[in-house]
Amino acid sequence: MQHTAFFQMGLLVTLLAFPRPGLAHSAVEPAPRGEEWWQQRHRAINQRVAEVGERAQVIFIGDSITQGWEGAGKEVWERYYAPRQALNLGISGDRTQHVLWRLDHGNLEGLRPKAAVVMIGTNNSNGEDNTVEQIADGVRAIVQKLRTRLPGTKVILVAIFPRAENPGPQRGKVLQVNQVLQRLGDNRDVFYVDFGYKFLNDQGLIPRELMPDYLHLSPAGYALWAESIEGLLAHLLGDTPVKAATAAADLSGEWIWTIRGPDGNPVEAPLELQQEGTRVTGRFARGPDRWLEIENGQVSGHSFSWTVKRDRPDGSLMVYTMTGTLQDGKITGKVTTTMDGRETSAEWSARRK
Repeated sequence: MQHTAFFQMGLLVTLLAFPRPGLAHSAVEPAPRGEEWWQQRHRAINQRVAEVGERAQVIFIGDSITQGWEGAGKEVWERYYAPRQALNLGISGDRTQHVLWRLDHGNLEGLRPKAAVVMIGTNNSNGEDNTVEQIADGVRAIVQKLRTRLPGTKVILVAIFPRAENPGPQRGKVLQVNQVLQRLGDNRDVFYVDFGYKFLNDQGLIPRELMPDYLHLSPAGYALWAESIEGLLAHLLGDTPVKAATAAADLSGEWIWTIRGPDGNPVEAPLELQQEGTRVTGRFARGPDRWLEIENGQVSGHSFSWTVKRDRPDGSLMVYTMTGTLQDGKITGKVTTTMDGRETSAEWSARRK
């Protein structure tokens, strides 16, 4: 008997030291958050859900990036989703476990949407909070819950967006999670879409014009999101795809741009632009035989942004971050120049040639 007792104790120690696969972990254990503002947001979502009910054709589920449709993404939302009685179920800072709890506590009550757009998991990727496998488990649990609670709803599972200006461990972790999530798509009930590469430039960096803090989206970033899923979403809803949010703007053509020089007098130079959907490319003249290429050009409605880089004689780099609007055939905007770690700003304008 003593031998059996020692054997059982040894087995218990082994099980504690090496947990069995499938045991619960934080990413799949539904949990609310204690902050009062979070509770208020949760109640507000439930109230909105009760008001819209079965009229909602599409719901968006996620964290601060999803909640941001009410901020930087508001204009794009009004164009694409407000007419579809869409509901925003995003709460800043949420992780998979918080979403799981919300879905069982009112966020889905009385809904019968045709589609649910899910993008969640980036907050689980912080540090050692959750492993790649655990994050994927959490997202999988959300998809499974939606399929159970809303069997007639098609799920558009959006790959977690890249984050941080430069490639690094956390971005790599997110990428590995996405590789696992891709297997959840069956193109029948769950549709996996990954357009994260659109948030990167040719050097693998995230432009501030799309993610000002290298995590949350700008208006141009939300336009990119909307246009990337619109074809699929319209198909699932059985309606006509919304035209690009930039349809009213037409930047393509030859321009003369103007900015005040160091002496205060206006300086003019040729500008050539080519717009395709939400993207714009082009170049600025810096002399008879020299042009500066536009990088990361994005358009949302009548607003746009891009960067221009110029080498200095001492080998350093000068970066111009340019934003503006197109109205009545004229461009007005602001340019922020970054040089030696310092920033200066000035206004600029352009007229068609």
